[in-house]
Amino acid sequence: MTHTHVAGSIHADATAAGPQWLERPDDLNALDPALWSSTVVRGDDGVVSVGGRSLVDLAHEEGTPTYVFDEKDFRQRARDFRDAFEGWQVYYAGKSFLTRRVARWIHEEGLYLDVCSGGELTVALAGGMDPARIGLHGNNKSVEELSLALSRGVGRIIVDSLDEIGRIEDLCKENGWTARVMVRVTTGVEAHTHEYIATAHEDQKFGFSIANGQAMVAMVRCHYSEHIELLGVHSHIGSQIFDTHGFEVAARRTMKLMAQFAAASGTELPELDLGGGFGIAYTSADTPATPDALAASLREIVAHEARGYNIAIPTMSIEPGRAISGPAGLALYEVGTVKVVDVDGGLSRVYVSVDGGMSDNIRPALYAAEYSAALVSRSSEASAVMCRVVGKHCEGGDILVRDVFLPADIKPGDLLAVPAVGAYCRAMASNYNMITKPAVVSVCDGQTSTMLRRETLDDLMRLDVGE
Repeated sequence: MTHTHVAGSIHADATAAGPQWLERPDDLNALDPALWSSTVVRGDDGVVSVGGRSLVDLAHEEGTPTYVFDEKDFRQRARDFRDAFEGWQVYYAGKSFLTRRVARWIHEEGLYLDVCSGGELTVALAGGMDPARIGLHGNNKSVEELSLALSRGVGRIIVDSLDEIGRIEDLCKENGWTARVMVRVTTGVEAHTHEYIATAHEDQKFGFSIANGQAMVAMVRCHYSEHIELLGVHSHIGSQIFDTHGFEVAARRTMKLMAQFAAASGTELPELDLGGGFGIAYTSADTPATPDALAASLREIVAHEARGYNIAIPTMSIEPGRAISGPAGLALYEVGTVKVVDVDGGLSRVYVSVDGGMSDNIRPALYAAEYSAALVSRSSEASAVMCRVVGKHCEGGDILVRDVFLPADIKPGDLLAVPAVGAYCRAMASNYNMITKPAVVSVCDGQTSTMLRRETLDDLMRLDVGE
């Protein structure tokens, strides 16, 4: 039975049910450390801070929405992967989030960097990355992008089509360059993730199929080219993956391919990249593995497969992106409206609208991604109510957090923060509805520094050259 509360339906005891994993919290003011960066704390005054900076103060100084990166957390996660995978090459996947400062952090922490476009390559170089420690990905690299990479001496290009191999050969012949390449292969692994971020099954745009022989054709083509040095094989099975079973299959199939190539050509290829896609905690239902656990498992898998195919263990690479940048970032929003809507069965849902939305985080609409949120401008002793945090865009699917418990006294002017947004949120931002992109700042030891300034309407109008 639904009972109407005298203070309004927001206080009724029947609200729309959330997912089974979402439990009513005992303390709404508590912050789950698994979801937030390492320096996030709630003070005695109820205000949450990160990197020694109050989020209330940041909102006053920077405005909202603003993306806030915890520099210490980011750097520590980079070091954790570097140290756990000692002896391997750890490439930070720049597509998750990249600025000149991020490139500098990666360089200073001793990682390599993977980029997917000429734009990302330009930012990486401007940030001080050694080009020899950069890899260039992409299924449709332009002549201009390949020329930039080759002229600057990037360490490797991951080739994705015979057309691309031809372009590389033409550029190298014309300019006297030699290209160092890896061949991206599809292993047929069905990663347990969303269809759009599973990238090793056969029916998709990336790589050469092992099953139908395309991979071997590409490897032979590169190996016998006068202008190409074939380094090895590259595989990537998907993203937001929580176990290593898929990597075991990928390692078995790629190393079998390398053994077959060695038998046919007389050459053992020196390198193998198993990609990234390591998952992080977006909600309390997520249980990601630590870098140490991932490293131990992947080392065992690779050693086992090398013994089985009687080949030397190649120089190994991995590509964590989300696992480094994701937990280090939070999005700070201001609440604009609170609305209670009746749903089926006499239940109600509380819609909390904030001043951002799908233009700064498209993942919930694109992948049905789940997130968490917390009231960060104050503490509250009010009861917990099931809420849906939505944006300001003219779309019914403009949802940032589908289901989350927030205090029943949530109101306009409150500040909400969404954790674990450092990867694939601001990096995928758009100007839908002519909304300007939010600022990105980094915080460390009480200091704030702008990474990306907030866009303005003047910025948008400068691009509109028609009258």
